[in-house]
Amino acid sequence: MSDGLPEQVKVVEVGPRDGLQNEITTIPTKIKIKFIDLLSACGFQSIEATSFVSPQWVPQMADHSNVLENITRFPTTRYPVLVPNEKGFHAAVAAGADEIAVFTTASNQFAIKNTNCTAEESLQRCQHLIELANQRNIPVRAYISCAVACPFEGPSNPMVITDLAKQLLAMNCYEVSLGDTIGVATPLQIKRLLSCCLEQVDASKLAIHCHDTFGQAIANIYAALEMGISTIDSAAAGLGGCPYAPGASGNVATEDVIYLLNGLGIKTGIDLTKLLEASAVILKHLKRDSLSKAARALQSKTNKP
Repeated sequence: MSDGLPEQVKVVEVGPRDGLQNEITTIPTKIKIKFIDLLSACGFQSIEATSFVSPQWVPQMADHSNVLENITRFPTTRYPVLVPNEKGFHAAVAAGADEIAVFTTASNQFAIKNTNCTAEESLQRCQHLIELANQRNIPVRAYISCAVACPFEGPSNPMVITDLAKQLLAMNCYEVSLGDTIGVATPLQIKRLLSCCLEQVDASKLAIHCHDTFGQAIANIYAALEMGISTIDSAAAGLGGCPYAPGASGNVATEDVIYLLNGLGIKTGIDLTKLLEASAVILKHLKRDSLSKAARALQSKTNKP
């Protein structure tokens, strides 16, 4: 585009995994499958389907194999699954995973509370999983949690995050998603982080993953677009949160992201009307309203007599 923004953006839908993993009410497997199938029909290139974690720690994801084995896979959509360890990796492969995601952080305290290991040990786990995936030609995406700030250690150092991203890419991850896990970032902080990262990492290798705790997610995403980032993580209806990040609200709502991108003339290939229908299915089961302002406005307009 003439104003320097990307012409096309890939939106990675993380609702079925990151959005649902901390829900207390057990969601039936058939509802999860229907949710993912409806999301696939929206035109997403990537939908994070589930997480192969221990049911003891994340009961909501206990049906991970059943979900992955029974969704309708669209030929233009990939279905990455989060994998925390080797046991989870082998279970994911057995269930037909075509892509995995690994996660780490620069924060020791967050790593210990989240994965019961240090940040360095977390990175070593990632390396082992990436090696296993490379042996089977399975693409790997990586997340860096607390890329802006940690709820326990405070602001993150952009240089440390940059070095971590470089290490993950050197291990053969195809992309690194930078997470504002507790949603405290402002556009200036996003630009400072990305300015540092982009000195050593190509924009095509980075994604942004914003939470909306302080209502800054859309502004932060626009700032990232201005910096050349063209991959954005989001969750339908703003689902999600983080149990290890006190006060963190849900992911930025995919509907709000699509409304922004449509308004900027940026192509996504995603049908917003179908997305509203997909979100309605999971919201009905959860018995709650959407956190998306765009969704509420569009539905209000549709429902007028």
